[in-house]
Amino acid sequence: MAEIGVLGAGSWGTALAISICNSGNDVVIWSRNEGLVDSINHDRVNSYLPDIVLPEKIHATNSVNDVTNCKTILMVVPAQTIRENCESLKNAGISNEISLVLCCKGIEKGSQKLMGEVVKEVLPDNPLAILSGPNFAYEVAKGLPSCTTIACEDNNLGLKLLEQIGSPAFRTYLTSDVIGAQIGGAVKNVLAIACGIAIGKGLGENTRAAIVTRGIAEIKRLCMAKGGKAETLMGLSGIGDIMLTCGSKTSRNMSFGYNMGQGKTVEELTGSGQKLAEGVVTSSSVSELAKSLDVEMPICNAVNEIIFNGSDIDTVISGLLSRPLTFE
Repeated sequence: MAEIGVLGAGSWGTALAISICNSGNDVVIWSRNEGLVDSINHDRVNSYLPDIVLPEKIHATNSVNDVTNCKTILMVVPAQTIRENCESLKNAGISNEISLVLCCKGIEKGSQKLMGEVVKEVLPDNPLAILSGPNFAYEVAKGLPSCTTIACEDNNLGLKLLEQIGSPAFRTYLTSDVIGAQIGGAVKNVLAIACGIAIGKGLGENTRAAIVTRGIAEIKRLCMAKGGKAETLMGLSGIGDIMLTCGSKTSRNMSFGYNMGQGKTVEELTGSGQKLAEGVVTSSSVSELAKSLDVEMPICNAVNEIIFNGSDIDTVISGLLSRPLTFE
């Protein structure tokens, strides 16, 4: 029986499964896509990472029950589906002894809850940790050197997860600040869209640097308002993730923003067949959360205005540039 299960067989879930297998562990990976399950088990190929040969130690399944037989489950599903996936685990009779590791980044639409808060509503008795860091799935799958943060309030569990998930090529670091790790991972996707818009509009690297720097100030304010620690944002799940996501069009979120800056519409970029950019929905959720906590987040609000209220990009940029001058 595999000790580790992965819920979600997209590029990130598959990359994590590969990394864990390369450390000598068996992994069960779940997908509702029967064709994908067959491809993984019989051809050792996943279309999300088409040129990667999957280790024999990965076994794919359509049954959630197979995953609930594992001691640890990595939840690598889209952020806005985390509640329904937790309900599926609950309905499958998941044991309270099974540890859950959240590997998705976002804030739930409607409730404005962090992913960990959603999990605790549905599965309150399961030990919980957060995995968040500057990790492109393809590079992790290829075994290129990467680092990530595991946030866990229980140090004993956290240290165990470092050993289970980490490897020489995938170094894991522990923090107890689950709030800071989640805020950094979620909001950086919104900043990446803003950076993409700026680059797509030809506004230059000075603008990108300004967005990142002032964006970190926004994340810090929200993090502290939620009870997180500002220093967490100086680590892998904060500035590390921001540097990666805001600095490369390999990032889905930055690519989304870049295409908007180039003139494409939200409808074109979110239509059938388009890759998911988690920062799209998060821009709305984070704006609502910031409003409820009386936190000022002008860059995130600007992205939300452009995406969901159809505001003109040039007008929004002009509004940001005309804000009153103040202390840094």
